[in-house]
Amino acid sequence: MWLYVAALVGLYLLQRWYRERQMVENLTEKYAFITGCDSGFGNQLARQLDAQGLRVLAACLTPEGAEQLEKVTSDQLKTTLLDVTSTESVAAATEWVKTCVGNKAMWLYLAALVGLYLLRRWYRERQMGENLTEKYAFITGCDTGFGNQLARQLDARGLRVLAACLTPEGAEQLEKRTSDRLKTTLLDVTSTESVAAATEWVKTCVGNKGLWGLINNAGTANPTAPNEWLTKKDFVSVLDVNLLGLIDVTLHMLPFVRKAKGRVVNMSSVLGRLSFIGGGYPISKYGLAPDIQESYGQKFLKMYCKMMQHSKTYSGKNLRLVTDRIEHALTSRHPRARYSAGWDAKLLFLPASYWPSWVVDWLFLVFLYVTAHTS
Repeated sequence: MWLYVAALVGLYLLQRWYRERQMVENLTEKYAFITGCDSGFGNQLARQLDAQGLRVLAACLTPEGAEQLEKVTSDQLKTTLLDVTSTESVAAATEWVKTCVGNKAMWLYLAALVGLYLLRRWYRERQMGENLTEKYAFITGCDTGFGNQLARQLDARGLRVLAACLTPEGAEQLEKRTSDRLKTTLLDVTSTESVAAATEWVKTCVGNKGLWGLINNAGTANPTAPNEWLTKKDFVSVLDVNLLGLIDVTLHMLPFVRKAKGRVVNMSSVLGRLSFIGGGYPISKYGLAPDIQESYGQKFLKMYCKMMQHSKTYSGKNLRLVTDRIEHALTSRHPRARYSAGWDAKLLFLPASYWPSWVVDWLFLVFLYVTAHTS
């Protein structure tokens, strides 16, 4: 036993000796500020670090102490006067240090802060919630797309998924690809009666446990087109699903979410930040008035159709870019308030939302023209 303990102590001392012998790189480019350098430890340390090649900034209480230190050190060492009991003296020394180290130290300081923030966020976001297999998640719009992928993904994680589909066929197909834990119901978010029925169904399923996650995924992009091609009914049909339907479902489900102290995840779009015409659906479904046809012309219509067909090639095929973030929002102990899916959103669309409107409009026009003439 004693031999085992001695071996452990020996290994620990060896490891510590090895670690402590590893020196920091580029010491000659690093600054060290030392107070109390007139004599004693401060004076000795200033001379010692100066001999090591560091850029020493030595603060002395008296001019005599500073003068004596400069005589026994290299030209690289610099001195200043400092009385640590005087706020004015400390402020003056701070400005002096700032002048000596320049922007290099400031950038290093900022980089360190950013690094620490990212490291802390990474650590916090890796902490997962407990008892996920006992938590319920209600998802709208599970027939296809993000909702379907998310339902299967959360089911694989062990959550009790309550999937709302618009059609019986969508519900049936989803049930075939998931476990017995997943349950489906029919829901039309534009119908208050349908929402009320789904609410009663959820109440029966969750019982006293409440609803851990409410994911408002149901949405539509059609019909969309240049404004003159649309009617008021077209705008209402989109708002009924994407906004009013979301509000209706949320208001009905909030008591269950509150009971479980759960979370609400609302799906949005980058087009909420950047306005852009889109969608070829109305072209095939609506007849345009003769004066509008004449105003836009056949050339624009053909170019627009080509652009919309070609733009599909730019759409991402990896649904998990979105669903992974929703999963994190539901399962992490420290979820973010907002998520952006994909580097195009982070590096292009979000920054572009802060640009002047005329710049964004011009870029969209260039995109429309180029895609139409290369398709």
